[in-house]
Amino acid sequence: MTPSNGPLASAAATPAAAPTSSALLTDHYELTMLQAALAAGTGTRRAVFELFGRRLPEGRRYGVVAGVGRALDLLERFRFDDATLAVLEEGRVVDGPTLEWLAGYRFTGDVWGYAEGEVYTAYSPLVVVEGTFAEAVLLETLLLSVYNHDSAIASAASRMTMAAGDRPCIEMGSRRTHEEAAVAAARAAYVAGFASTSNLAARARHGVPTTGTSAHSFTLLHDQERDAFRAQVDALGVGTTLLVDTYDVEEAVRTGLEVAGTELGAVRLDSGDLRAVAVRVRELLDSLGATATKIVVTSDLDEHAIAAMAACPVDVFGVGTSLVTGSGHPTSGFVYKLVAREGADGTLQPVEKRSPLKGSHGGRKDAFRRHDAAGTAVAEVVTTRPLGGQHGSGEEPPAPPEPGDRRLLVPLVRDGEAVGREPLDAARERHLASRAALPAAAQQLSKGDPVLVTLSA
Repeated sequence: MTPSNGPLASAAATPAAAPTSSALLTDHYELTMLQAALAAGTGTRRAVFELFGRRLPEGRRYGVVAGVGRALDLLERFRFDDATLAVLEEGRVVDGPTLEWLAGYRFTGDVWGYAEGEVYTAYSPLVVVEGTFAEAVLLETLLLSVYNHDSAIASAASRMTMAAGDRPCIEMGSRRTHEEAAVAAARAAYVAGFASTSNLAARARHGVPTTGTSAHSFTLLHDQERDAFRAQVDALGVGTTLLVDTYDVEEAVRTGLEVAGTELGAVRLDSGDLRAVAVRVRELLDSLGATATKIVVTSDLDEHAIAAMAACPVDVFGVGTSLVTGSGHPTSGFVYKLVAREGADGTLQPVEKRSPLKGSHGGRKDAFRRHDAAGTAVAEVVTTRPLGGQHGSGEEPPAPPEPGDRRLLVPLVRDGEAVGREPLDAARERHLASRAALPAAAQQLSKGDPVLVTLSA
């Protein structure tokens, strides 16, 4: 096990406390719809919303669900306290009766969803929200914000860790994105297989392992490169990672071994032709007896660059900009649509949007993963429940369409209480298992069609 200042790191401590209210992490129109529905007497109608994507991002063969745990935390804090209500009142966002209703707002419905780390495809019903229209419509922006961002990052991260194979990846993109997005990105990357992050807030809030050593500025601070290496080794031990491309790489490797000895933990390469340099550095390290010293490479890596180094003597990959921007797809394209609502007769009725290219399918869905005899996933089977009577998630879910179909929707919230929380490592393990069951075509990084078809049953 390498020390926390080396290329990998140990797990973090107890997550820190979060702000009180998340209720303003929403759009103005959610509240104007609420006001109008309450005034019309339709706000209390039972409703079913679904969060899904009509397609995968262009060229992607599968997606990864992330942000479930964050969404549950934010939903729990979705309360309109005095300070929040003051913002709405001062801005005349809603009227007095709506403010009074919001003061007592608590989501009391049910939420079902894909478990975190699961893979998904087009039209997968990733989240199903059941409650009154007034309660459920307010969650639209919050859920879309979390799922669209975190799933985009996890989907990119999954491609990167798949390309890396058994070689660890470090998330190090905090300086390339918004400060809060950086924390969420580190968490999502960990779900999809990254070993650690450079972001300390992700360690404090989510328990993601962190790692880090030094930048070029530390070397430049000292009169000689040897002085910088000596200071770092004295402070962090011989297991540290030395950055060796500030000046001459081969000279720096020799100097680093003279300072730390052949037990040096790792050297980091951050510029140049990484494939060629890594080969030369590995040969040099081995010739000097440092056969256990690892090589860490960074510098604008993405899944394609990682795959191109499959045969290179690289031990660890550090990824920043491409990861935190979704490797070309910074959002997942999810939408949140009303698919059923209570009619005048008190029963739920399917509703759907029929706009060209932006339609939806009415009715409350269930989803199952179908596998072939070898255990390889072949399809997403989406079913629609009958909606008569007092429908709700308290009902027993329907049986799988075929024996062996794996149920994908699990309870996340029941009667307003979160029931779907789990350790982050459980989501991480789920992702690895879910990805491993995909067809071999999922491993191709070139643009292609989704590896799972969506079937209706």
